[in-house]
Amino acid sequence: MLDAGIGFRTKTGRAIAVVLAGDPPRLIWRGEVKLLDDAYPYDEGPYHPFIEMPWSDALDGVRPIVAAIEKRAIVVLREIADDVRSRKLRIRGVGVVGSPPRDIEKIGNRHMRAHAAEGILFRRVLERAAKEIKLPCLAFSDRELVAPAIMKEIGREAGPPWRTDERLAATAAWKALSSK
Repeated sequence: MLDAGIGFRTKTGRAIAVVLAGDPPRLIWRGEVKLLDDAYPYDEGPYHPFIEMPWSDALDGVRPIVAAIEKRAIVVLREIADDVRSRKLRIRGVGVVGSPPRDIEKIGNRHMRAHAAEGILFRRVLERAAKEIKLPCLAFSDRELVAPAIMKEIGREAGPPWRTDERLAATAAWKALSSK
């Protein structure tokens, strides 16, 4: 049975997902997954409807939306994990690339604060989803993770699109796959 790693590059409301398996790693699957339910009523991220509120009030207002996003992330990761296992692969772990943690309250511009909070949120919900379904998880800042040269070769074999987001998701999958 081959080992596999699942990698995500989070964005607001979605994530680029990549599954790699084997040594050397090869692409098993890639896609974009939605982390916001179709019933989500806004065009922008979950903190945007509360942008004009004081931060503590915004956190209270967004709480039910965050809970729904957390549930959706568990469903998404469980579906990917089930698909990986159906291919007779053993999941070594999950890697999540997203915004680095930071002190949101210190960001004075409310619009920038909403974006920063959303960046952290979508990384965190996938980390929690991995924990919920009992998969080891590694988290990476999108500012620090560097894709190794092998990701270009995997991208050539995969074909387009193979942008930075796909390379980072694949790198996170590779790191999860190769972690001890």
